[in-house]
Formats: sequence, C-alpha cells, structure tokens
Amino acid sequence: MSIQIKKLFTSFFWFGLVGISAMLVHFYAVTAIFIPLGIHPLIANVFGFLVAFIVSYYGHSRLTFRANGKNSSSLKSMLRFFLVAAASFLLNQFIFYLLLTFTQLSIDLSLGITLIVVSGSTYILSKFWAFKMPAND
Repeated sequence: MSIQIKKLFTSFFWFGLVGISAMLVHFYAVTAIFIPLGIHPLIANVFGFLVAFIVSYYGHSRLTFRANGKNSSSLKSMLRFFLVAAASFLLNQFIFYLLLTFTQLSIDLSLGITLIVVSGSTYILSKFWAFKMPAND
C-alpha cells in the first residue's frame, strides 16, 4: 500500500471515529439531556451541536488532520473549523427541520439521518480548508 493511500485510509479512520464520537455526544445530549428538560428539539439541537463541537475539534485537530507528526491545532484552524461546523450545522438544522415537519419519522431517526448526511461535506471542507497545513510544513 502506498504511503498516500495509507495516510488517506488513516485520515478516514480517525474522521469516522472522531465523527461517530461527536455524533453520539450530539445525539445523546439532545435526546437524553436537553429534550427531557423540555427544550424544543430544534433548540436542543443547537445545544447538542455546541457540546459536540468541542469533541469534534479536539479529536480532528489531534488525530484526523494531524500532519507531519504535529497536531493541526491553532486558533486559525479552530476558527476555520468552527465556520465549517457552523455551515454544516445550518445544513443539519435545515434537514432536521424538513424531516420533522414533512415526514412521520421519529425525532431520533430524523436526527440520525441528518447527522449522517451532513458528515461528508464536513470531512471535505475540514481536510482541504479548515485544517490545511501550510505548504512549507
């Protein structure tokens, strides 16, 4: 296996593991904490996103998009990743709203579908923009 393919596989592996971890944090924060407190599902989803962002940023900066043995954690990458995550969240919120409003799907299933659909664009924007390392590193 070439080094580039091995790096890509490793990146996908960590993205999946960190993403699933953040997604589970998001999912359980919404369904087990915020909604039982009486918070509307769409508002609870905002809080779930903010909690999951912390897990996602630290996991991706230290594992998924680690370059040359260094983590890619910096204020610049954090701000960029927040923009990626915020854009992904807006898409998430839109899809979640559509599923809740126009389907008979449960809240849990609607949220699960939404989180899976949005993850692809998050990976691409994170890899090629948010955590992009300078060429001279």
